[in-house]
Amino acid sequence: MAWTTPEPVQVVKQRRDAALKALTEGVPYIRFLDISFDRRGDELTGVLNFDDKLIGNPFLPAIHGGVTAAFLEVTAIITLGWLNLFPDIESGVIDAQQMADGDLPRLPKTIDFTVDYLRSGLPRDAYARARVNRSGRRYASVHVEAWQDHHDKLYAQASGHFLMPPPADKPRG
Repeated sequence: MAWTTPEPVQVVKQRRDAALKALTEGVPYIRFLDISFDRRGDELTGVLNFDDKLIGNPFLPAIHGGVTAAFLEVTAIITLGWLNLFPDIESGVIDAQQMADGDLPRLPKTIDFTVDYLRSGLPRDAYARARVNRSGRRYASVHVEAWQDHHDKLYAQASGHFLMPPPADKPRG
C-alpha cells in the first residue's frame, strides 16, 4: 500500500475558506445584512456587523427584531449547510472554485423557527452560534444563541426545524 503525502495545511484552509465564502455570498440577504462567519475547524460563529440600517427603534436604540430573527435563522441554515458539506470539502469531493462560480449546493429549508427575545440588541456587533441537536437525511433540529458583549448574556435565542436537501444535490468536483 502506497503512502500519500497529506495536503499542506494552507491548502486545506484555503479550500475551507473559499467554500464558506461561496456558500455565504450565494445568498444576497446575507450580504445585505452584512453577516459574516468566523470559522474554526468545522465550528462557525455568525457575526452581524453593526450598521445604522439595522436599528428598529431609534429611541432606545435597538436592533430590529426581524434583523435578529433573520440573523439567527441564517446562522442556523449556514451552520447546517456547512456541517453537511464539511466531509466532502475536506476530502476534496466538492470543488470550492465550482461553488464560487455558482454551482452551489441547496441549503436546508426552514420548517419552523421560534425566536425568544431576551433583551434589546444594542447598537453594536452581534454574534451567534448554532448547535445541531439532531441531523438526519431529511430533517434537522437546531438551537441558536446570540450575544453581543458577553457570551453568557444572550440577547436572543431560537430553535428551528429544517428540511435537509437530498445528498445528490451536492456539486461534484
